[in-house]
Amino acid sequence: MTLLQETRQDAEFVAMEIRVRGRVQGVGFRPTVWRIARELDLAGEVLNDGEGVLARVRGSRGAVQDFIVRLESEPPPLARIDQIETRVFTGALPSGFRIAESLAGDAHTEIAPDAAICAACAQEIVDPFQRRFRYPFANCTHCGPRLSIVKTIPYDRANTTMSPFAMCEACEREYRSPADRRFHAEAIACHACGPSATLIRLDGRATRFDQHSLLDDVDTVRGLIARGEIVAIKGLGGFHLACDATNAEVVARLRQLKRRDAKPFALMARDLDVVRRYCSVGLEEERALASAAAPIVLLRADRAERLPDEVAPGLATLGFMLPTTPLHLLILARMERPVVMTSGNVSEEPQVIDEETARTRLGGIATYALTHDREIANRVDDSVTRVLAGRIRVSRRARGFAPAPIALPPGFEAAPELLAMGGELKATFCLVKDGEAILSQHQGDLENVETFDDYRKNLRLYAELFDHAPRALVADRHPEYLSSKLAREWARAQSLPLIEAQHHHAHVAACLAENDVPLDSPSVLGIVLDGLGWGDDGTVWGGEFLLADYRGFERLGAFKPVSMLGGAQAAHEPWRNLYAHLMAEMGWAEFSTNFAELELHADLARRPRATLDAMVRAGVNSPRASSCGRLFDAVAAALNVCRERQAYEGEAGARLEAIVDLDAMSREDEESAYPFAIFNLRDTGLPYIEPLAMWRALLGDLILKTPAPLMSARFHKGLARIVVAMAKKLARRDDESGARFDTVALSGGCFQNRVLFEEIVRRLEQDNFTVLTHAKVPANDGGLALGQAAIGAARLIDEEMKSRNPGRTKD
Repeated sequence: MTLLQETRQDAEFVAMEIRVRGRVQGVGFRPTVWRIARELDLAGEVLNDGEGVLARVRGSRGAVQDFIVRLESEPPPLARIDQIETRVFTGALPSGFRIAESLAGDAHTEIAPDAAICAACAQEIVDPFQRRFRYPFANCTHCGPRLSIVKTIPYDRANTTMSPFAMCEACEREYRSPADRRFHAEAIACHACGPSATLIRLDGRATRFDQHSLLDDVDTVRGLIARGEIVAIKGLGGFHLACDATNAEVVARLRQLKRRDAKPFALMARDLDVVRRYCSVGLEEERALASAAAPIVLLRADRAERLPDEVAPGLATLGFMLPTTPLHLLILARMERPVVMTSGNVSEEPQVIDEETARTRLGGIATYALTHDREIANRVDDSVTRVLAGRIRVSRRARGFAPAPIALPPGFEAAPELLAMGGELKATFCLVKDGEAILSQHQGDLENVETFDDYRKNLRLYAELFDHAPRALVADRHPEYLSSKLAREWARAQSLPLIEAQHHHAHVAACLAENDVPLDSPSVLGIVLDGLGWGDDGTVWGGEFLLADYRGFERLGAFKPVSMLGGAQAAHEPWRNLYAHLMAEMGWAEFSTNFAELELHADLARRPRATLDAMVRAGVNSPRASSCGRLFDAVAAALNVCRERQAYEGEAGARLEAIVDLDAMSREDEESAYPFAIFNLRDTGLPYIEPLAMWRALLGDLILKTPAPLMSARFHKGLARIVVAMAKKLARRDDESGARFDTVALSGGCFQNRVLFEEIVRRLEQDNFTVLTHAKVPANDGGLALGQAAIGAARLIDEEMKSRNPGRTKD
């Protein structure tokens, strides 16, 4: 083709319809389309509909091609393009380029997560020459509320809780001006027309707030916190309770009133300089703190300045976040100290989201509340992250992340719509639609009545937001999980198939799905270390080695099953697990003969041993569990870092991790690690991890008065060694038939332990295993629903293939 022919072809006028799918609504995508089209002199229109963004353009062939390329390369900051589809358009188009009205339709697009205040808005609210100076609800297309205010799609102002606020003339001009960063920002507002913040007393008494501040009600909060008050603050997805984090007395008072005995409080600081006075902040941690998601980031508290122990009792980390909204930024702008910014609730209850409930639920905790008149449509808690092995990893997925979908791996394209109900603790649920998994925000523990009510409300909400009609339900096999009971109830009522997924298989499947492992990939070794999950043999599992893919699994190994004395009580009282382990390993006679001088012996001697022993002999309220979490509880009890009672799930393990002598992990040789062994169960022949030698070494160290941090290091190193040894044994690499697997997937709540996680990953990689881990979804039960969804989708895809090809079998 000659240059002249190419030029003529480029000059040919064509009309194309371009469909863009992904996170493209409520993020400034239409204004970006408008700007690019105008710059390329294209005619046409762009609009939102139920499937995403639809652009129709007419112009020279070369300009249209450039337009499509630039859409992919120049999306707005909060957008994510999953797919662009093009076809010839034959309809009429306007002579210029316009943004057309949104169209209703089936929901096939994405609701964006709430985004933290952007740099431009942050600068604006502190500039006295800007009209939004000190406006606590400033936002633009690059930041601000999304999920928390949306009621239905498409994401337009009329479908959000901003609908009662009519734009003023100035905001209207910005909203209509393509050159403005607030062009079609649905939550646009200002002092004249938007929501306003008001400080109230929760006891109903009147007060003059100008006696505390000459600026406004928001600045008054800063003064109240500095004076030692606890203040309830209405944020994006719910209320927080805030107080001075450096004031031990007020933090202790907050603990007592909130009924939160020991669980660490989240913190907020004005900027990174304040955070660095208390914690080390690496590059990945800095990026996470400053990101649009703005999660809580767990940081090592190892700097010169210290916060009171009451902030995070017994832990070596602090959970910091930076201001997420203009309101928070204005409160902290002149504060040189961090503040506690914890969920506005009484412990274990859902976060309060409205003023009326704040008066009844939070009035006994906080005297004052900073509230506002923008309704919170959807409750969204703060997300929690931590850097492990050099990568930021989510341990609670909520504000800033949910409900961004997770693309399912190759092979799942034909997955039908289904609903996975998740677990009972750290509950989430997951919708499958259009080859994507939509994982809900964290909702809490369903054992709490209000949380279970909120869970059911969110199930209905997501069904409406995503126009979702499941063809099947997936639930955990545990007979008593409330999420599973609800699934069975719905399956019967709606005549839907119910797929039951084993708890630990779902953990492995979640790790595979997150790592984009194709549906038909070979099986991997899933190592799942957690507290409790219902096993296929009717016993409790919790330390499992599973040869697994999406379709099924084989249990290759486990931790030694040990009785849980008192059933559920054992998960709350670590001494019960300690006694059970010692009796299972050596019995009272050997324990007394060799270790009677220990304080630990005297402690256990005063316990109701006769009753406990009788329970085990009779098999009453003492189920056996192969639980890694309960082993951590037992060791924490032995070292007396958490013996009597856990104030929150995982406290014993967290305290044990917090005291690890990190230098000893690398300084001491391999022989110093506490020894474990691998034996086979008599009845099944299943390989299991035997901790008897570990207990003898640990108790010996207690006699020698070895420092607890050194003992914790030896335990962590020994545990990591035996886990990797089990993986190597099960791989059978020396077998003539070839290795069973070369990839290992790590999942379960115990892998939130940084020391254990990094030590196991390092050793597995040294032994040339490919290691798959969690980052986008939690390793704990918060990621369970994703794995359930993948298992259910795989089964339904196989059933569909069999129905189409009844004579064929899978190779």
